[in-house]
Amino acid sequence: MFTGIVEELGEIVRTTDTGGDSALVAVRGPLVTSDARHGDSIAVNGVCLTVVDVEDGVFTADVMGETLRRTALGALRPGDPVNLERAAALNSRLGGHLVQGHVDGVGEVLSREPAAQWETVRFRLPTGLSRYVVEKGSITVDGISLTVAGVGDDWFSVGLIPTTLKLTTLGARGVGDPVNLEVDVLAKYVERLLGDRAAGGDR
Repeated sequence: MFTGIVEELGEIVRTTDTGGDSALVAVRGPLVTSDARHGDSIAVNGVCLTVVDVEDGVFTADVMGETLRRTALGALRPGDPVNLERAAALNSRLGGHLVQGHVDGVGEVLSREPAAQWETVRFRLPTGLSRYVVEKGSITVDGISLTVAGVGDDWFSVGLIPTTLKLTTLGARGVGDPVNLEVDVLAKYVERLLGDRAAGGDR
């Protein structure tokens, strides 16, 4: 479980094809690897990955074909920056919102509108996800916990403050770039519970 508060802007070191449409990804992140061990979880652009090995500030993780197909990780190349966050500790503050690191779909940057102290960015929403997104609600974009400023049938927008623009990958994302999206898991649980009740599942 994560909070969507990016700890470090890391870098892809290499991606090695391991056969069966899977890969071994090496990521540089001195901060997140400072106490990382084999088996720990680190979110890379919002995707929960399991640490295989750590050496000199670089950790490696196995990425299954399913993950490569359902997220934007497959498009990353050596040198690309990535948002990194270690799994949340139960005794720490919840600065963002509850993030699982399970990507629901890949969106796309539609537009950017700079302002004096912030920037409004609009993203395309994949089919079927708009019902989980509400104005002033939470959404995770490339592992960043953000508040929804506006929403339509196939898009949503957020306001990015200077800190987010400077310390995460969203500062350099251009129109057409893919982004990993994770909707608020609470919305999915509510939908399931209400659906079961409507179908008589509460009996």
